[in-house]
Amino acid sequence: MSFDLGLGTAGARDRRNQGVGAAVVAAFRDAGVRVITTARSVPERPAERVRFVAADVSTSSGCAAVAAAVKEATGGVDSIVNVVGGSTAPAGGFAALGDVDWAQALDQNLMSAVRIDRALLPAMLEQGSGVIIHVTSIQARLPLPESTTAYAAAQAALSTYSKSLSKAVSPRGVRVLRVVPGWIDTDAAGGVLDLAGPLDGRGDRVGQAVPQPDAGSERP
Repeated sequence: MSFDLGLGTAGARDRRNQGVGAAVVAAFRDAGVRVITTARSVPERPAERVRFVAADVSTSSGCAAVAAAVKEATGGVDSIVNVVGGSTAPAGGFAALGDVDWAQALDQNLMSAVRIDRALLPAMLEQGSGVIIHVTSIQARLPLPESTTAYAAAQAALSTYSKSLSKAVSPRGVRVLRVVPGWIDTDAAGGVLDLAGPLDGRGDRVGQAVPQPDAGSERP
């Protein structure tokens, strides 16, 4: 089975060049797409045939730098894939979160997509075609209240923003898609499992269990 998103030939991709982001970059590059990707620092082994822009897209200036680089290199863009996401907030539930924690969660998980879209979407609308993909999280529906309240709220906001944007621009030829992946075995995901404790002789985790969603739902 094949699934053609119609991504075109020029694509911009947000987020650090590892894990899911690295896989997205490789898939686009191997499909013949001219890829521009970004992260806060240049990776030790940058992907071949990919242009890298060092920028912090949790800031307005970082998003502006990425957008400027894309416009300079391509003049426009056929697809945007936003894989930005993460949390540095302390554990302890809602009471442990201050204004700075909330602002960081929203800037990283919501406003990075809003700012990049706002800068690059007008060219898509002018050409009458394009695809925007926002990778969100199941925590928008199944938050972990002791550790990821701000992150989950920001992901819920990203999901709602994506739906609203889709309604606004799809009649003009630009598709906006939300992707909510299940569990992906990356280094970051492994760190979460490490917090759950070591494996016992049966292959189960010893110590604090990783919270699981209800049966039949996607895994966080």
